[in-house]
Amino acid sequence: MRKKMFAFIIFLMSLSLAGIVTVQIYWIGKAIGVREQQFSKDVNFALTKTSEMLYKRDFVNFTAQFMDFFKMRKSAKQADFTKFVYEQINTSTNESFRFSSSGVYETSYFKGFGNFYTQDSILVATLNDKSEVFKIKKSTNNQELSKIDFAQRFTFFNQLTEIEKLGLENAYHNKGTPISQRVSKTVVEEVLERELKNLGILLDFQYAVVTGDQPSEIRTASFDIVEGKTYNTLLFPKDNALETNSLFVTFPEKEAYLISEIKPMLLLSVFFTLIITLAFVSSLYQMLRQRRISVVKTDFINNMTHEFKTPIATINLALDAIKNPKIHADASKVLKYVGVIKEENKRMHAQVENVLRISKLEKKQFEMPTTPLEITTVVQNAISHVALLLKSEKGSLQLHHSDASLTIQGNMTHLTNVFVNILENAIKYAKDSPKIDIFIRDADNQVVVDVKDCGIGMSKKAQKQVFDKFYRAEVGNVHTVKGHGLGLSYVKEIVQLHRGSVFVTSEKGIGSTFTVCLPRATSKKMA
Repeated sequence: MRKKMFAFIIFLMSLSLAGIVTVQIYWIGKAIGVREQQFSKDVNFALTKTSEMLYKRDFVNFTAQFMDFFKMRKSAKQADFTKFVYEQINTSTNESFRFSSSGVYETSYFKGFGNFYTQDSILVATLNDKSEVFKIKKSTNNQELSKIDFAQRFTFFNQLTEIEKLGLENAYHNKGTPISQRVSKTVVEEVLERELKNLGILLDFQYAVVTGDQPSEIRTASFDIVEGKTYNTLLFPKDNALETNSLFVTFPEKEAYLISEIKPMLLLSVFFTLIITLAFVSSLYQMLRQRRISVVKTDFINNMTHEFKTPIATINLALDAIKNPKIHADASKVLKYVGVIKEENKRMHAQVENVLRISKLEKKQFEMPTTPLEITTVVQNAISHVALLLKSEKGSLQLHHSDASLTIQGNMTHLTNVFVNILENAIKYAKDSPKIDIFIRDADNQVVVDVKDCGIGMSKKAQKQVFDKFYRAEVGNVHTVKGHGLGLSYVKEIVQLHRGSVFVTSEKGIGSTFTVCLPRATSKKMA
């Protein structure tokens, strides 16, 4: 796939995912917003109902004071005139509050208008009232109100005529009783909780009754006004008082409550969004991985082609030389060219075997019998395999180890190949003449072998990928350094089969250290 097309596909996928996530966030936000609006509407309605119920309750209690008066009064027939006088005495200040209300009914007939009601008339009754409020100094005792339950008071209230209720209401709104004497914490909590519950709001709340701008004693201990969480309504709004009374309610857990209302939808939305995101990331990862594998396989094929090209060309030249009649007479030259053909054929066979080994390792078809091995012997065996190559590059190698016996359970052939691969890399990627140090040590029931070189080193990115199949460092793509990117992949597989680990530490321009850790041999053999 071309690079531009690959980038375009990734862009489209990313744009689609971003769009889906944005739409999900938008609709979740809208759902929470709608729920918050409904919540605010319900709370305000509950507060209005609470205010009405507190007013009605207090007004009923107020009218209950006059039960005896209204029961004993002589009801006039067709009464057109009514007068009501209410007096309240404050014994502490020896002050009396008196309210007087009078009214006259006026009746009249009103003719209809328009084309439909010209023949009809409507009886209209109007109450013209006059009221006055004044205080007088008077020493008297309040008559104690008899203990009457609320049901009886409410029944009495409903039996009053509208004229009587109006007279009492005018007196009620002018009496100026302190808020603490009109409502109590118990009543406010009971009414407010019931009204909220009727609307399905089962949420903890804090409240306070505020007179003017000062909270009264009717409040919860932890009440506080919080922006976006506090609602209020007027109490007794028709009172003719200088200071208004308000009921404030705060819901500390409002956000959690709103989210809990849409929690199932929110969880499903988040769940499916995560699935889409994971699918996208997985697809993107696979695409990048496949593209990278495609690139490294192409490099591998190019490198293998180059590796085979040289021996094939050498074999062809040797065969042409043998065909030359002048060479037939010289047996030594014939044997020399046959030897070249054999060595080049052996070289190609070794490369093919290396590829097949990796394939068998991947398919778990690799047989590897193990025996107790002295690690120093394994390393020395590997050193002998690269001695000629090291000598040809004019390099040096130092082996540092103690005399203590460090035994492992392993396969001599494959462990030797592990260290041969590491040593060959140290030689190939040397800056000038290779200089290699090998350290063998014991650490926490493990045998550790460090192969340190003074080569070109590698980047952090290369250190993460160096054990990947087909991977070669940037310089390795130039054929001055031969290889096909399978050596270190094979090293990792073999070490892991020995229940060990291998890693590299490197610094660009200074060198690299490959560390192989293998478990010490025990009485139990490897499976």
